[in-house]
Amino acid sequence: MSYSEYKSIDDFKEKSGYTIDGLWYPRVTKIVGIKAKPALYKYYGEAKSYETAQAATEASAKEGTLIHETMQSFLIGKKPEIHPSISPAINAAINFSEKYGIEIDPDFIEKRIMSVEHRYAGTIDAVARISGKIGVLDIKTSQSIYRDYNLQTSAYMNVLTRDLPYLTTRWIFRIDQIKTCLTCGATMRLKGGNEKIRERGNSCSKELHNWSDLTGVCELKEMPYWKDDFEAFLAAKKLWEWENFFWLQKINY
Repeated sequence: MSYSEYKSIDDFKEKSGYTIDGLWYPRVTKIVGIKAKPALYKYYGEAKSYETAQAATEASAKEGTLIHETMQSFLIGKKPEIHPSISPAINAAINFSEKYGIEIDPDFIEKRIMSVEHRYAGTIDAVARISGKIGVLDIKTSQSIYRDYNLQTSAYMNVLTRDLPYLTTRWIFRIDQIKTCLTCGATMRLKGGNEKIRERGNSCSKELHNWSDLTGVCELKEMPYWKDDFEAFLAAKKLWEWENFFWLQKINY
């Protein structure tokens, strides 16, 4: 974001970071947001209007947050009510977590962490034990597992491994829900009020798809080697600081 997109110093500080013990820290997710996202730009470019795309993005984010919070509750042993709109995703995720024996430390759910040395802060989703290994678990509700997530989780690992030497790895736990064409195997993702279809080589024409009911999709990906990713995160932080020099100077960063 450029300086003109913030209304005031307080607005910049609230949207871009956390104040901890009287000191303001940039937020990890805001820092990694400086990286270019061609797919997102393409999505906005193809939308009927910026307002239409923004409304769909906000609706999608609300659905993702609902999935995220509901699943976190289940992982620590609670039994929250499942909203019907996300029940396929949540039911699939519960079955998946039981199959792979995902164990969550309740003391590290939505835990705020910070690096005094590199001056950044963030909120981790969870610390988990999976197949005998302990690591950072980050829940995503995206269409795929993107490499950009490596930057975010490496920042968490850099902080946590200093106090938790038994922390050896990190995972992305992707939770989604889709419809599948029973004729050709194409998939349709309904999120934010949009229909996003992924065709196959032998796909039906659009009007002939025979869609299944909405079904949950889960994916777990381990990324144990994080130190090179952390160097990239620090580079992104440097660029973010350059981009936001106007506001950072105002707050004596």
